[in-house]
Amino acid sequence: MQTLKIIFGVIGALFPVVYCGGLLYYFLEISGSVHEAETNGLGPTLLGLGAVGLLFCIPLIVKIVGIFAGPRSPGSGGRGGPNASTHDGEGEFDADAVVARYMARRSTDAAPGSPAARPAHKGGGPANGPSFGRRIK
Repeated sequence: MQTLKIIFGVIGALFPVVYCGGLLYYFLEISGSVHEAETNGLGPTLLGLGAVGLLFCIPLIVKIVGIFAGPRSPGSGGRGGPNASTHDGEGEFDADAVVARYMARRSTDAAPGSPAARPAHKGGGPANGPSFGRRIK
């Protein structure tokens, strides 16, 4: 399935290049030469088609280079190359550790103080304290 996706990607990137090249060839063939095309007023058209065709070559080149470069490894983030060790603790994110630190800090913040009343909210009710995640109104 991945092979078909790559093939259709290259064909999709090749289509606008061939289209612009075909129009460029057509206008040159009708005029006979570049000098005649400039005389007929097709000079800017040919120049624009050439420039747009070259711009459309960029995605085509990127896709072809991607084919020959091979598939990237799932864990590669672009840092350090393929031989770099990702087990040194950098770049890894542990959501459980973040939640555990938050809950520990929250319990230590609430423990030292006495259960004092929270400051009153605008409406007269207690104000919502710090929370983790979405606030519910």
